[in-house]
Amino acid sequence: MAQVLEFKLPDLGEGLTEAEIVRWLVQVGDVVAVDQPVVEVETAKASVEVPCPYGGVVTARYGEEGTELPVGAPLLTVAVGEPEAEPESGSGNVLVGYGTSEAPGRRRRVRPTAPAGGARVNGTAPAPAASAPAATAPGGPVPVISPLVRRLAREGGLDLRGLAGSGPDGLILRADVERALRAEPDRARGRTAVAPAAPVPAPGAGEVRVPLKGIRGAVADKLSRSRREIPDATCWVDADATELMRARAAMNAAGGPKISLLALLARVCTAALARFPELNSSVDSEAREIVQHPYVHLGFAAQTDRGLVVPVVRDAHARDAESLTAEFARLTEAARTGTLTPGELTGGTFTLNNYGVFGVDGSTPIVNHPEAAMLGVGRIVPKPWVHEGELAVRQVVQLSLTFDHRVCDGGTAGGFLRYVADCVEQPAVLLRTL
Repeated sequence: MAQVLEFKLPDLGEGLTEAEIVRWLVQVGDVVAVDQPVVEVETAKASVEVPCPYGGVVTARYGEEGTELPVGAPLLTVAVGEPEAEPESGSGNVLVGYGTSEAPGRRRRVRPTAPAGGARVNGTAPAPAASAPAATAPGGPVPVISPLVRRLAREGGLDLRGLAGSGPDGLILRADVERALRAEPDRARGRTAVAPAAPVPAPGAGEVRVPLKGIRGAVADKLSRSRREIPDATCWVDADATELMRARAAMNAAGGPKISLLALLARVCTAALARFPELNSSVDSEAREIVQHPYVHLGFAAQTDRGLVVPVVRDAHARDAESLTAEFARLTEAARTGTLTPGELTGGTFTLNNYGVFGVDGSTPIVNHPEAAMLGVGRIVPKPWVHEGELAVRQVVQLSLTFDHRVCDGGTAGGFLRYVADCVEQPAVLLRTL
């Protein structure tokens, strides 16, 4: 009899603690090779294909498509090798850039039969511990591994010690906490209601409810946190972008790779941040310190079918316009196809948001926590403008800067934005920083 190994959802890094099964890439009975992708999952950061570190025959799968699993929950079992032979260890590259979380010596054998709790349906084994276990005794250990779940419970005043988890081995999932808070909000928070809660209206005909999970849920959490923690302020200015557009046209007419407008705006941003480093920072609330970064990891907003994501261009301050154009194009394509890695979606120090592509003039951006500022760029359109003492039709753009008022005052923010506007109006100003 072959040895059967259990492959669990690996640690995806960057603080991610759960993922949703989007699509199974193998069936029960399929033969898989070491490091062959077996399932596509969507985390709060991106959609990724997870390779299996074992080679053999798939004997069971856990979870239907659309199921959300915590890190460490079983994904599938694989029958490998001879009865007493050591299994092939595999490369360990469970995800590109991430290692397996369990050493080969700790892998345990499981039976190649359907786990308790029900028979397989269409060749897929049901998730273990389908029925919720008894609540954890007060004072005992709480089966929670997700920091997000603990935070939701803490903010809602919910005592996890009295909650039964629906995950494997009684693991408390985010859905368990949200269900408890919705069902009994007053008791869960340990308060006595002074008045009956207003009745919740029944869903109307045709009403659609969209779960806040995956990328959309992550965006909601991040924007909410930004609003809670960052005392932001916004300033804006109109700028004549005619000369910038002419400069770009001249650069592209000279031959070679085309330069994008976003790349030129990124060069302007990095030059401005070199003059006003306060805006390339973050706040360490616990230490009560402002942390200024010696590098610019530039995030840029990208709208995709999965929602808004903010890929990050590493070391943007060290790149020229051609390199920035190529990197923007690469990351944008990865965002559209859902192949961005967690590392490409985190670590930004400043964000550039070109919402002009949506045909709007202005906005008040929300700071991308834990950054300290975001530059918003509206559409560039012909408008009447006084140029060299005469009224003319010029290409005008509105620039908006939202900033964390803890890191600087209005004078610094205004100086930054005025320098950006000067570079847009007179691109030659940039030559002084090159």
